[in-house]
Amino acid sequence: MKSLHFAIIILAMFIAGCKGAKKQSTVEVIEAPATIDIVNFNADSAYKYVKTQVDFGPRVPGSTGHAACADYLINSLSRYGADTVIVQRAALKNYLDGAMPIINIMGRYGVDKPKRVLLVAHWDTRPWADNDPNIENRARAVPGANDGASGVGVLLEIARQMSAKRPDVGVDILFVDGEDSGRSDGWGASEETWCIGTQYWIKNMPYTQSTLPRYGILLDMVGGIDATFPREYVSDYYARAVNDKVWSMASASGYGKVFSNDQRGGLIDDHTFINRAGIPCIDIIECGHPETGTFSPVWHTVNDDMEHIDKNTLKAVGQTVANVLYHEKAE
Repeated sequence: MKSLHFAIIILAMFIAGCKGAKKQSTVEVIEAPATIDIVNFNADSAYKYVKTQVDFGPRVPGSTGHAACADYLINSLSRYGADTVIVQRAALKNYLDGAMPIINIMGRYGVDKPKRVLLVAHWDTRPWADNDPNIENRARAVPGANDGASGVGVLLEIARQMSAKRPDVGVDILFVDGEDSGRSDGWGASEETWCIGTQYWIKNMPYTQSTLPRYGILLDMVGGIDATFPREYVSDYYARAVNDKVWSMASASGYGKVFSNDQRGGLIDDHTFINRAGIPCIDIIECGHPETGTFSPVWHTVNDDMEHIDKNTLKAVGQTVANVLYHEKAE
């Protein structure tokens, strides 16, 4: 996960520099019935998936742990009934002028259904703990329990649920690589050093303009202890109707205190590039921590480990997203 800025002038410059015009979503806000949980999102299961990833070690592209985790993710999507699993492998230039071997992994459910929802999380981890208070730790890789594994763990549990009961719409689960190796000054000329796996996927995505998903939901840092999720600025700008849909469902599901209607500054994250590609996409991300005002204190440190993962947070996010999916109606 990368830079967060609150300065309105920076945001205005960012929006003005975006490729293409602002795309307003036409997503319908869900009317929730009294009994809302069609499936029961299992936080214990999601926690296990997070831990399994962390146990591989840091998932820095090109490392042994990265290769082992890729196999695990591919096999998990297959085991949980994806109709097809698409694996993209490429060596992409990073900002250090190195060739970074990335692996994007996508499981598609209900490939024959024209109405689709895209769910996204990055699975790589930052090679350097450059935010660690101990300068001696800053050359070490980040364990990435929250920043990486948490979003993937939630989506693996949703995949497991879909193996038993499919929603009425098609769902594409995308695990993107190479998200977290960018320059720390993430805006302006540096923004494309982030999310390089997503940028590659956009150039090679399995859609035409007429078959794009109706909307996307990105999960990033969704497992922190007592985390809350404000509405992120870029999400509101490009995909306000999607934010309205998800936040209203969170409230109807009993998680209104977890999903705050406060708006926070814009992010360069995977959803930034997905929005520019024409898919309205929001970012569910902890970016208003009371101690820091932005991300969790363990962000980009060696302490981003399982001790800082909260099953209650995984449950709130996972059940909300599952409820959104299972209350969508096919065309």
